[in-house]
Amino acid sequence: MFRVKRDDQVVVISGKDRGKRGKVRRVLPADGRVVVEGLNLVKKSMRRSESNPQGAILSKESPLPLDRVIPICPRCNRGVRIGSKQLEDGSKLRVCRRCGESF
Repeated sequence: MFRVKRDDQVVVISGKDRGKRGKVRRVLPADGRVVVEGLNLVKKSMRRSESNPQGAILSKESPLPLDRVIPICPRCNRGVRIGSKQLEDGSKLRVCRRCGESF
């Protein structure tokens, strides 16, 4: 079970984007990386083509390592560590280690 899922709000805890918040667009479990909306932008040059006669330099999101982001608790409104709680039916819930709120 991953501590970060798609559409979670996360905060970056190290690197050039430290302290910035964003929404998780994709989780890449095989690589241990996540793509966060608006963070870790890199420039990509596009060649000239029929659809793009001038060419272009685009900014695109690059994957971040999973250990560089932590989820934001909706109740605490800050980055928190995650625990898990097992329910009677066998399913697991993610729980904030700070306030106990499940999300």
